Amino acid sequence: MNLLECNKNDILEVVKLNTQGALKQRLISFGVIKGATISFLGYSPTKSTVEIKVGKMNIALRKEEAKSIEVKTK
Repeated sequence: MNLLECNKNDILEVVKLNTQGALKQRLISFGVIKGATISFLGYSPTKSTVEIKVGKMNIALRKEEAKSIEVKTK
């Protein structure tokens, strides 16, 4: 499943990044890598972005970016 299919407060493990180039490098620099544990914090009020937590950092991602991150529940 991808991040958009998750529920608020889910604890997840990254399975795969289905993206390339600058976006993939940006996600990796934030610690969103295969095997990383992330928490799904929820959607913005307009539902245009999702917020996740990686380690101690909160990250906001656009829907298109979130859709490219394959995860499984932990």
